[in-house]
Amino acid sequence: MDEAPSPASLRDLLVFFLRLGFTAFGGPAAHIAMMEEEVVHRRRWLSRDRFLDLLAAANMLPGPTSTELAIYIGYVQAGWLGLLVGGGCFILPAAGMTLGVAWAYVHFGKLPEAAWLLYGVKPVVIAVVLQAIWRLGREAVKTRFLAVLGGAGVVLSLLGLHHLALLFGSGAVAGLARWLAARRTPGEAPGTPLLGGLPVAPAVPGAKAAAVAATVAAPAAAVSLWPLALAFLKVGALLFGSGYVLLAFLRADLVQHHHWLTEAQLIDAVAIGQVTPGPVFTTATFIGYVLAGTRGALVATVAIFLPSFVLVAVSGPLVRRLRQSPVGGAFLDGVTVAALALMAVVTWQLARVALVDVTTAALALVSAVLLLRFRINSAWLVLGGASLGLLVHVLHLV
Repeated sequence: MDEAPSPASLRDLLVFFLRLGFTAFGGPAAHIAMMEEEVVHRRRWLSRDRFLDLLAAANMLPGPTSTELAIYIGYVQAGWLGLLVGGGCFILPAAGMTLGVAWAYVHFGKLPEAAWLLYGVKPVVIAVVLQAIWRLGREAVKTRFLAVLGGAGVVLSLLGLHHLALLFGSGAVAGLARWLAARRTPGEAPGTPLLGGLPVAPAVPGAKAAAVAATVAAPAAAVSLWPLALAFLKVGALLFGSGYVLLAFLRADLVQHHHWLTEAQLIDAVAIGQVTPGPVFTTATFIGYVLAGTRGALVATVAIFLPSFVLVAVSGPLVRRLRQSPVGGAFLDGVTVAALALMAVVTWQLARVALVDVTTAALALVSAVLLLRFRINSAWLVLGGASLGLLVHVLHLV
């Protein structure tokens, strides 16, 4: 049973999300796992049930799920200021690093080598996500029905069912089952609690995505700030899904429609969003700088993340009301197990490109033991993995 949660101050939120923003490698699934470890187990700001409900809500909104979860946590802990601090501090480190890379890209014409970094970080991410799946699954899968629903979610996801169809379909099935059960036994108490919508942006692109080929940054045609803001505002308000979906949106608008970027520049931008910690959506920071300098980076970053803040602010008060309804609670339970199923599939996909040799497999195993048995802080493991990757890079002269 969860201990009574303890509230967080604005300073607590600021320090935690800034640190997370600097160390949250691995994509949304890893970000969520790190938040769950810290917010539920270490700091005890939220009960596991409450955390899962917020995760489910974030997963059902367009935009970057892990960022929206950070915004939800800030809002629950400290109201409107917490909403801004939680989301803003999670975004700022990644945006700042991406801006620095964009500056180097424009001025020196190539991307820095980063394969050594991901070589050591990705195996740790595998262990972090597996730990979260284990802990959340023990809480969320409370009945045989939910276990079967989750298993079906894994199979359907592997067969290619769209993640939104899986999430909302699972929620609808669970809600309908609860409604039918209530009609047969009107006095029965509401079913399980919780949800857990895993963001799942398909796995971080391939293990070598970080080692992007050096590409000369062709001078971009002058782009005014207003059209740039509208383009990224549309992406932030309409995009469901992963970094791959983001790539499709940006290619259609910026390459094919507006002709602002070349194909090579777009691939470089998405790669940088994937290899820096924090939200993949900081790809917008890179593109904004390439197209319109520092002001363009600021405008593009604000525009792509603004819808997430607005959507969380509007939907936040509704989450508790949904949980209080028996059918609504069952719907959240269905979304929870579907989200965990998606998380498991993403972990499998990521493991196939992260565990490339004996060293990475051993690193993942040791990390899992340290997390599950000794409860080592995942941030230290991520930094340790990065250091090991650098050491391997130096010794092998890659």
